[in-house]
Amino acid sequence: MTMKKLIIIIGIVIGIAGMLVAYTSSAQTQPKNTHPMKLNAGIITPKLKESRDFYTRVLNFGVTFENEFYLLMHTPGHQAEVAFMLPGHASQQPLFQPAFAGKGIFFTIEVTDVDAEYNRIKALGVPIAIALRDEPWGDRHFAIVDPNGVGIDLVKYTKPAGQ
Repeated sequence: MTMKKLIIIIGIVIGIAGMLVAYTSSAQTQPKNTHPMKLNAGIITPKLKESRDFYTRVLNFGVTFENEFYLLMHTPGHQAEVAFMLPGHASQQPLFQPAFAGKGIFFTIEVTDVDAEYNRIKALGVPIAIALRDEPWGDRHFAIVDPNGVGIDLVKYTKPAGQ
């Protein structure tokens, strides 16, 4: 066997060993017997129509499901969902009946071109709650508020200057 072939074989063995170590260590960080989870947020509100109109017109969400008391919407690309439900609906348990009070919740939506989104949303006449800005930790973002009082932070994550 030539030295060149030996070096290639050793390289392959080292590469395979490295992949096995990486796989084994990542598998050890995952709890055993877990199942995949998908999270969507829900807001109990009398403003189903206003929410539907806002999220479709301003943020280009689609409707996943809708009936007379429940609305489930998805982001473009179906990566996340948000639900809206009428308060006090007889089909729901008491935990899911009181209406959201309009404070203390926010959504962050990561976008690839925050400047373009800012200009597009501003052109729609949507009030801007926080003007487009750069933060010391690297975010470039702006914020709007949905009809229910939910703050929506539209952001492009970047590394801070100098890092």
